Amino acid sequence: MRISIVQSALSWENPAANRAMFSEKIAGLRGKTDLVVLPEMFTTGFSMNTALLAEPMDGPTMLWLQNEASVLGAAIVGSFICADGGKYHNRLVFMRPDGRFEVYDKKHLFSLAGEQEHFAPGKKRVTVEWMGWRICPLICYDLRFPAWSRNSPGSFVSGLEPLYDLLIYVANWPSRRAHHWRSLLTARAIENQAFVAGANIVGTDGTGLEYEGDSCVIDFGGAPYFQISGREDVLTTELSLDNLQQYRRQLPFLQDADVFQLC
Repeated sequence: MRISIVQSALSWENPAANRAMFSEKIAGLRGKTDLVVLPEMFTTGFSMNTALLAEPMDGPTMLWLQNEASVLGAAIVGSFICADGGKYHNRLVFMRPDGRFEVYDKKHLFSLAGEQEHFAPGKKRVTVEWMGWRICPLICYDLRFPAWSRNSPGSFVSGLEPLYDLLIYVANWPSRRAHHWRSLLTARAIENQAFVAGANIVGTDGTGLEYEGDSCVIDFGGAPYFQISGREDVLTTELSLDNLQQYRRQLPFLQDADVFQLC
């Protein structure tokens, strides 16, 4: 499967401008990728201005995702500020080219920024199937909580088969904690014996926070395929499910993991 990471600066609280910008950046990927990963809150930046910026599930960002996935012939994943059921959510959407999609609402809300005061937390992890791959998409601060992403025996679908093959984090992760971002992404790949993709932003947001990006794709042993630092870019690489499965057979560490269940 070919996966593309889009690292970009964002126009603060300007959804129309950001959608247009991303349309331009990903237009050249048609026929060259199978999955495009955009950052967290890719239409607005990490804003708490929910009343002004939230969109419904039939709003312009969902329509944009449907159109872009159809045109590219590839799936697209990213999060936006969503209003649904009388609540606001930091909602990730995994959109397929045929218009079918799954959603994941961010579980761990970033209390340092007061995110829990504006958004309702998600309660359920999601596993998406795409092109024979099982994919677990998560959002930014979720990265700090390994139990939420664990490929443990308690989460196995059948026998000793792990729940997912690719773990995705979409983020607005500031440069002052870039070492944590890089280290934790690598740790999640090693401990879960899975590919990990992280999509971050660059530049300065509307609150003055600076971002270096460090978007990357990491293999199941913790080795990076690439890392994008300090610049806007779109990079694509190809992942091998056969190589992953062979690695898991050679080193079946997951079968010895602790069994637990999150309440």
